[in-house]
Amino acid sequence: MKVLIADDSLVSRHMLEATVKKWGYEPIVACDGKEAWDLLQKEGAPQLAILDWVMPLLTGPEVCKLVRQQQRETYTYMLLLTSKNQREDLIEGMDAGADDYITKPFNHHELQVRLRAGRRIVELQAELLETQAKLRDQATHDALTKVYNRHSIFEVLERELRRGERDQMPIGVALLDIDFFKSVNDTYGHIAGDTVLTEAARRIKASIRSYDSIGRYGGEEFLIILPGCDEACTRSQSDRIRRALASEPMPISEDAHPDTSLALTASFGSTTALPGIRATPESLLRVADECLYEAKRAGRNRIVFRSLSSEAGAPAGV
Repeated sequence: MKVLIADDSLVSRHMLEATVKKWGYEPIVACDGKEAWDLLQKEGAPQLAILDWVMPLLTGPEVCKLVRQQQRETYTYMLLLTSKNQREDLIEGMDAGADDYITKPFNHHELQVRLRAGRRIVELQAELLETQAKLRDQATHDALTKVYNRHSIFEVLERELRRGERDQMPIGVALLDIDFFKSVNDTYGHIAGDTVLTEAARRIKASIRSYDSIGRYGGEEFLIILPGCDEACTRSQSDRIRRALASEPMPISEDAHPDTSLALTASFGSTTALPGIRATPESLLRVADECLYEAKRAGRNRIVFRSLSSEAGAPAGV
């Protein structure tokens, strides 16, 4: 773990650097408070810091105050190194945001245990952030395919519609359903079906743009949000995904059916909300769902498109 050592005394810096290195830390050295503050703002900055109280440009307490004002998600544990021992001074340092202090000349064992306490706090906070991230992911993503779940992809659609209305940009939507998926479960079992869904999601993600979004809308249905896509773009993107899904057989790693691959296709219902047309998530999804059923009735493995701005027009198949 990195430890920032900020001290304007060359002798003190070298002593601290050699000491923490001996304990297995990676020392990062600063000669004054301004340099310490600059280092603490960088990506991958140390989360443990030993700051001399009196330094040029910025004092140790001033650096502490600046760090705390940022309200970072990751915590920086800061020790003040000081010759001050008056209660009022120590209260000032702790009030500035320091976690603890060490008096000069420092005691090696005391410094070691205080650093160890700081390390525990930093590591516990990292574990907490990781747990929070996992919980957020579980709340917003489908457990099997790892794409957005139905609720989250609906929220993405709402957000993109608001942005499209504000920026006068079209929004494309593609709703796809894997063809004959029920027969996969019936013939090969649900584990094989899960494998197909996971691979389908992977191929879709690999086919869309970095700013597009994908969610599992139903059992074997996926919803793709295409910001900035007019009719031509939505058709093109939908067809790219359709071809990616059908490009090669999907392997099924199922004990009962080793070395089995399935050639699968998908049917698409696509639509676009054009600028000036007041659209809602419900209206877009209704049109996309109607087009999807038309694609299935027309023979599957195809796209049926109807723009929200011309719902009365004839659907176009690809």
